[in-house]
Formats: sequence, C-alpha cells, structure tokens
Amino acid sequence: MKRIRIYDTTLRDGAQAEDISFSVEDKVRIAKRLDELGLHYIEGGWPGANPKDAQFFREIARVPLNHARVAAFGSTCRPGAQPEDDPNILSLLETNVPVVTIFGKSWDVQPREVMGICLEENLDMIARSVEYLKRRTEEVIYDAEHFFDGYKSDPTYALASIRRAEEAGADCIVLCDTNGGTLPWEIESIISEVQTHISVPLGIHIHNDSELAVANSILAVRKGIVHVQGTINGYGERCGNANLCSIIPALKLKLGYP
Repeated sequence: MKRIRIYDTTLRDGAQAEDISFSVEDKVRIAKRLDELGLHYIEGGWPGANPKDAQFFREIARVPLNHARVAAFGSTCRPGAQPEDDPNILSLLETNVPVVTIFGKSWDVQPREVMGICLEENLDMIARSVEYLKRRTEEVIYDAEHFFDGYKSDPTYALASIRRAEEAGADCIVLCDTNGGTLPWEIESIISEVQTHISVPLGIHIHNDSELAVANSILAVRKGIVHVQGTINGYGERCGNANLCSIIPALKLKLGYP
C-alpha cells in the first residue's frame, strides 16, 4: 500500500490563527515535538516575508532532527523579475534547508485582476522559479494556490499552471483549496482529471471554511494523493486548516495507510 507523506505547516499557516503568536523559541520547541511524532516535513515559515522566520531557520539548523525534513516557504518570483534577482527566492536558498515549497497562481482571475499581468507571464514565473530552485536545492514542492477555484473557473489554465511546474522539475505538486469551499464530490472528480495530466506525486492542502478539510483530505488520499498538508489541531487563518490530529489516525488506524 502506498505510503502517505505528512507535511506539517503549523509553524506558518497555524501561526495565522487568531490569538497565536509563536516566538522563535516556541517554533524550535514545536519543531522538535513534531519530529518526535514522526512527521515527514515541517514547514518552518516564510523567510522572505518574516525576519522571525529567517531566525528560526538559523536556529533549527543547529538542532538534530530524527525524522522530519525542514521546508522553507515562499512565492514564485515577482512579475518582471528573474529568480536570481528576486529577494524572496534568494531568501529561500539562504536557509540551506533541504526542501523549498513555493506557491503560484492557478486561478486565472488572480494574474489578470490581482497581479495585473497576462496569463502567460504567470505561467513563465512558475516555470522559471521552480527550475531555478530545483537546480539549487534537494526537493521542490509546488503549491498550486486556489487550484480548485481555478479549475472550476478555467480548467485548461489551471492544468497548464501545474504542468509548467511539473515540466520545470517540481518533485510534488500540491492541489490547494485555499478558500476552503470545495465540496467532496468536486475534490474527487477534479483529482481524477488532474491524474490524467500529471505524473509526479500529488499533494493536498485544504482550508476548513466549509468544515470539510479533514473529510476532503481523506477523500483525496483515497483518490491517489500521497502528500497531505495540514496543521496540529487545525490551527490556521479564518476557519483553520486540515487537522492533522484527525487525519493521521484516520488514515493509519481506520484505513491502514502506512
């Protein structure tokens, strides 16, 4: 049976929850506990956006971990910039962690109306950023932000965005329900279609705005997803993220996934 990889983002997404503010010391202590639990990935934060996160990566480099690989999070390069000149991209490499996770836009509305760029430029930003990072770090995970909303708006463009990440060398492509509004049968049908176009391992990242993050994550695994993102206790912005404290025992004890 396929082995499911668990990716914890409590230290980044979880830190966006109301009334949560982690110090650097807090983050190091939590990372140690997550490693003891046996999680595969610990996303430490966004060094290009938060000096506290940059400090965390310096501190965690001195901590021996037995199980987890530490990941740094950031975005694709900015419009009009090359990855080698983009401070956000360079800050990811400066962490010297083995895994870099970057997000890019899958929803056609965002490049045109939020970023003010054409759709093809957005695809080029995804490809250039993934390719640049993959040549300089061990593992690159690509988070397809707003993927399910993007697919429902323009499936051809949403699929093109993740194909560009795959062609550029992404090790795993994570389908994100960033608004948390996708229903279970939509999750299943869209993943089935994606699997006909993408051959690299697929992951899932679900927000809980419809109170379906755990259910949708479990359904995604049953459809073939092998990488699951979430947070401890479901901490996260707005209504929270997928709760790993529910997902892990459901997958292992009820469904028998290693």
